[in-house]
Amino acid sequence: MRRIVKVGDLRQGMYVCELDRPWRETPFLFQGFEITNQGELDLLKQYCTHVYVESDLSTVAPPPEQAAEPARTVPSINRRPPASTPQLRVLKSKAPTSGRPRSVHRQTTLDEEAEMVRATHQEATTLVHSLMEDVHLGKSINTEGARKVVAGMAASVLRNPDALVCFTHLKKRDDYTALHCLRVSILALVFGRHLGLNEDELNVLGIGGLLHDIGKMRVPDGILNKPGKLTEREFEIMKSHVPLGVEILQRTKSVATKSIEVTRQHHERYSGVGYMSQLKGEQISQFGMIAAIVDVYDAITSDRVYQEGISALDALRKMYEWRGRDFHPTFVEQFIQCIGIFPIGSVVVLNTEEIGVVRTLNREQRLKPQVVLVLKPDKTRYGALRAVDLARDTTPTGKPYEIAKVVAPGQYGIQPVQYLPVAKRI
Repeated sequence: MRRIVKVGDLRQGMYVCELDRPWRETPFLFQGFEITNQGELDLLKQYCTHVYVESDLSTVAPPPEQAAEPARTVPSINRRPPASTPQLRVLKSKAPTSGRPRSVHRQTTLDEEAEMVRATHQEATTLVHSLMEDVHLGKSINTEGARKVVAGMAASVLRNPDALVCFTHLKKRDDYTALHCLRVSILALVFGRHLGLNEDELNVLGIGGLLHDIGKMRVPDGILNKPGKLTEREFEIMKSHVPLGVEILQRTKSVATKSIEVTRQHHERYSGVGYMSQLKGEQISQFGMIAAIVDVYDAITSDRVYQEGISALDALRKMYEWRGRDFHPTFVEQFIQCIGIFPIGSVVVLNTEEIGVVRTLNREQRLKPQVVLVLKPDKTRYGALRAVDLARDTTPTGKPYEIAKVVAPGQYGIQPVQYLPVAKRI
């Protein structure tokens, strides 16, 4: 049940489901959030007179001696605000890194970088299939080839991270494991760049991502590709891909220890409920935390034999709700900043009722990406496609463009990858 609460009466632990003003007028990024600190209370007082609170989701603030406990109440996913409302929560914290969040400066345009990295991505795609087949046949891993393609991808991410993100939309349901490894490597590189890792660190992280599921080649195909729910015994066998992968990589020459951390820890969870070692909190390494986040993000946004993928925005909402239980809270917030409030490939409805696909991000104005217009207001297709920059371009009536909501691609029969530079120039 919702109730109105004056901002002066708010307290930590309450669950805010709606503000008293348009979300675009505030710095908040996700509507539907639990108040967890005094800073959020101060921001609410600065921008709002009252807010709407979910009574059954509100909790009493923990006593002082429990304040440092990392796990906290996570609102039920089934009771969150409708996905059609792109209300967003303020993200301001910084994840622990070996450096500082990297400048948003891009050395190349999206189209330039897509052309430059196209051959590297194709080489990486061929290589990852070869790696999986070699492990399946008991052959040695081509580490030299892995280092070469990851170095090329890392260099691309440093020039312009958005190009390779576009390539992560090349997915095949019946070729999930290999392409998932490649996408995890790309997403880890992009996230690592955002966190300020240097090029050498990115190369080690990227190789870890490329090889993180190598142990699945020792899992029976009947379990790996089972369309239904796994039995308890089958799930135990599935989990064995982690120690099997660690064993394979430890026997492989020239694979860095920190690369192996990615394989070892990508299923560990912040509250200690993961596997293979039930590590908890800061026991999980930085590379392990990065790997867990990008692995889950790609998995739940991809079609698999047993489950349809969800939209990127829904994935970010879910992962934000899982913070403190599954993921380091600050790392999740940083990942949302990195991947974008409206990630590349999102299908969006504009305030003009036109439908488009997010093509590239605006990291200074996160709510103003570049969008390729696909459908007219009457939902017929445009003959000639064009991209509009929401930060600069205006509607035919002279008003600023705004994103009204995010929709599932299937709702309008749109395949986002067709409107990204991996497919054609716009």
